[in-house]
Formats: sequence, structure tokens, C-alpha cells
Amino acid sequence: MDIGLIGLPQVGKSLLFRLLAGEGRGGPGQATVGMASIPDPRLDRLAALYQPRKITPATMRVTDIPGAVPGEDRARWNRFLEAVRGADVLVHVVRAFTGDALPHVLGTVDPLRDARLIRDELILNDLAVVENARQRLEATPARKRRPDDQALLERLPLLQETLEQERPLRELEWTDEDLRLVRGFGLLTLKPLVLAVNVDEAQLGAGTFPGEAGLREAAAGWNEPLITFCGPVEADIAELPAAEREAFMAEYGITEPGVARLARAAYDASGLISFFTAGEEEVRAWPIRRGTTARQAAGKIHSDIERGFIRAEVVAYEDLIRLGSMAAVREAGLLRLEGRDYVVQDGDVILFRFNV
Repeated sequence: MDIGLIGLPQVGKSLLFRLLAGEGRGGPGQATVGMASIPDPRLDRLAALYQPRKITPATMRVTDIPGAVPGEDRARWNRFLEAVRGADVLVHVVRAFTGDALPHVLGTVDPLRDARLIRDELILNDLAVVENARQRLEATPARKRRPDDQALLERLPLLQETLEQERPLRELEWTDEDLRLVRGFGLLTLKPLVLAVNVDEAQLGAGTFPGEAGLREAAAGWNEPLITFCGPVEADIAELPAAEREAFMAEYGITEPGVARLARAAYDASGLISFFTAGEEEVRAWPIRRGTTARQAAGKIHSDIERGFIRAEVVAYEDLIRLGSMAAVREAGLLRLEGRDYVVQDGDVILFRFNV
């Protein structure tokens, strides 16, 4: 899975990328790619319980997509759109911080305007794609249409109507068959989107920023999660020893870094959940899509485990933490034996039995 960081230039995307993924691969004017760990308090509590030699969080790839202003540089904007197509979930960074040292590319700071600007452009891009596809198929004689063309023609009017209403396509109900039909279109508004608002230290301390009410209302109507963070403060938190972070964050009235909340929001928006494996050697979070079966989840660990799957020994994370040990879970009758078709739930702690 790939998180794409998008937005206008000079909004703090590159700093956010470094906080999420550290150093990445990429050159000036190019997308920069790295890997981000997904913070999960459940993993920390399991590690405290097992005291393993190794702790491995879930990870996602992150791409810092160079910012572009719609209408100013067509070639740059087209490169921006092409990079967006490669992402699975979008994090749209908008700027609330002020400062003469870094002027806003549009002259004034307005988070709601910026959020709408990129949103509307992605909708317009998809509308052009859908209109062109519909015109092409309608102009094709019925005898020359491929088997899927008729099903696609029946679907395209709804897509076009939705986009003309300035609504993203992710608002519609989609079946696997529908998604297969449009897979080659590169539709951008099908992708989940999280809004990330970059505030300054004064706004962080005040707990609000100018225009917040309007942006939150719009984000709620768009069904887009909204996370705030302060780039410079997040950078200071990242550099502090763990023992000093809590006191430092308390000065700003925060209990957790915004980057951690943002990473989890992107992870959730992507449709991923985590199951855990736990022991003295390693405690690990494994990312899987919702609806993944036990046998498929076993394949995330190793193809041999999937091929030789016998059963899964499953305990809910909450039960394990509450009772304090796997032995106590067994005594309470809360350890379940599940077969290959069991649908793994978020937070399941699993031991796979297999034979190859």
C-alpha cells in the first residue's frame, strides 16, 4: 500500500514525509519514496507483555508528490496527476501556518480554499476521463464492442452524474466487478483521502486555527478524516529521547504526536487492519485487507504456511491483555481454533499451525 502526500507547494509535505519515513529515494522535482512505520499502541502493550527480542510494526510506503498549482504549469500539473495515480490512499496536506519567511503560493493562507482547489481538480480530471470513455463507447458500433463494454456503458452515466455534482467517486457503492471494469481508467477520486492541516506553534497552543470550523464542516460533509499537526513541533518531538517526549507534548496540550495519528488515519482509510503474532523472539503487526481469510493471512507470513495451513489458534487482543498470558486465555476458554475460511479480525493474535 502506498500513501501519497499531495498538496500545493510550500505546505510542509517534505517535512511530513521525513517525519513519517526518514530519508527517501528521489531527486529534485521528483516524487520521493520511503517506508513509514504505523504506530500502534496494541503492539507496544504486546511487547511489554512478551518482552521480545524484536518488535516489528506494520509499514506502508510513502510517496512525497511534488506540489503543483492547477493552471500555472501544465506539464508540472500532469506529472502531479500521474504520481497521484500510483497512490492507494491520499493525504492532502493543507497549510494553516502563517509567516512572511515562506509566503503562500496563492498569496493568502486559506485551508478551506486549498482543500477545495485540489479536490475540485481531481474531480474534474475524473470527469474528463469518464466523459471520454462514454463518448468512445457510445460511438462504437454494438457489434464491435468487447464483452465488458455494455456493462461499462451502463455504469458510466452514474459516474458522470456523480462527478458533475462535484462528488468524488468513492462516495458510490462499488462491487469488485465494478472496480474491475474501471481499473484501467486511473480514477483519482476513488482513492480514500485524509486531510492533514499543518498549523504553527501558536495555533497548536491555542488548539485552533483560522478557518477551522469551516474546514471541519466541509471535511465532515466530504467524509474525509481531518488531522492537525505542527511540523516544527513534530520535528522536535522526533529528536527528543523517549523519556522526555511526554513532558514536552504536555506543554502543547497533546498526548500523542500528530504524525502518529496521521499515519494511523491513512492506514485505516486504506482499508487495512492488523493481526499480530507474538512470542519471545518477535512481536509483529501484519497488515492485511479487511475480509482476508485465515489461510490468506498465513500467506502474509510465508507461502509455506499458507500452502500447508491446518488451523489458526486465535485470541482477541483485548482478552490477551486483560488476562495477561496465553495460558490464562486457554484456561478461560477464550482461545479459538479457526479454519482456513475464518475472516481475520482487527487485533487478532494468531498462531498458525501448518504442515508442509
